[in-house]
Amino acid sequence: MADTDFSAEIDALRHTLASIEQVSDVEKMTAEVAELEAQASAPDLWDDPEAAQKVTSKLSHRQADLKRIKSLADRIDDLETMVELAAEEDEPSLLDDANVELTSIRKALDELEVVTLLSGEYDQRDAVITIRAGAGGVDAADFAETLMRMYLRWAEQKGWSSKVMDTSYAEEAGLKSATFEINAPFAFGTLSVEAGTHRLVRISPFDNQGRRQTSFAAVEVVPLIESDDSIEIPENEIKVDVFRSSGPGGQSVNTTDSAVRMTHIPTGIVVSMQNEKSQIQNRAAALRVLQSRLLLQRKAEEDAKKKEMAGDVKASWGDQMRSYVLNPYQMVKDLRTGHEEGNPSAVFDGAIDDFIDAGIRWRAEQAKEAAAEAEADKG
Repeated sequence: MADTDFSAEIDALRHTLASIEQVSDVEKMTAEVAELEAQASAPDLWDDPEAAQKVTSKLSHRQADLKRIKSLADRIDDLETMVELAAEEDEPSLLDDANVELTSIRKALDELEVVTLLSGEYDQRDAVITIRAGAGGVDAADFAETLMRMYLRWAEQKGWSSKVMDTSYAEEAGLKSATFEINAPFAFGTLSVEAGTHRLVRISPFDNQGRRQTSFAAVEVVPLIESDDSIEIPENEIKVDVFRSSGPGGQSVNTTDSAVRMTHIPTGIVVSMQNEKSQIQNRAAALRVLQSRLLLQRKAEEDAKKKEMAGDVKASWGDQMRSYVLNPYQMVKDLRTGHEEGNPSAVFDGAIDDFIDAGIRWRAEQAKEAAAEAEADKG
């Protein structure tokens, strides 16, 4: 690559970074880090362990976000120095290294740019994910368990904490359903594009005749409720049942009726929790997830009213959003964005960043087109 090409590329990188810094509001991020550092140094911080954990976790993530932006600025400066040195000393190998670094910086900026698209009301929240086996019998239950592992592995690779809140095991293998939290800033905004119906096509390991089986699992993603959210549920709208927690195959893992099933009577929403140690803890966890689902439902109803006022806007999401095909060929394909990968094993092991990034960009583009159509209708 010629020096002039490098100069143009470096200018483009700086322009992209400047846009990211403006949208991210680096000054506000710096002030927030300072405020969190003050809270974290308070002598009575750990009097409330749960609150302390939230403060220290948020501080850690905010510091990492700020460092990420600043380190990219330093890397661009270093890249420019590397190119100048290569030109002065006529070292082709340095230009090769500069090409590698240029590609790496561009990829890092692309990833950071995706985060700037997460501007929804609840995008900064932690996420609560529920996976339910759909049509396909035992293969669907096995698929549901595979998807849960995929998301937990993805979170682990990013250094994000997670907590399994409820698991309902199928009789033969896999899960009927599972609910778990992913705790990190923007976890909901990031993972919300994973909501929908996932389809698996493979030779069933549970079929004695080795036939190909298609199975489905539904993924639901809601933002985690926070203490200042105004979601209050009257006691007479909630039905609470208690039962004994159990593990795979119906084997008892608890000798008391500590598990809780909570039903919201007006909407029919059902939440089960059994992974906490006591009935009180499971009840509190179930109520929090129920509030989270009602919060998202309220937001969806508000959005629906806005769309109705704006006119006929095409739907953004179809029921089936991704296919995982293991036979007769190997392919994972997102049916909304068209993004695909030829290594399903890596995807199931948590390599889903490219799918998520494509989904976030696709959603932003859909919103932009819908806004343009609504504006045109007004005209």
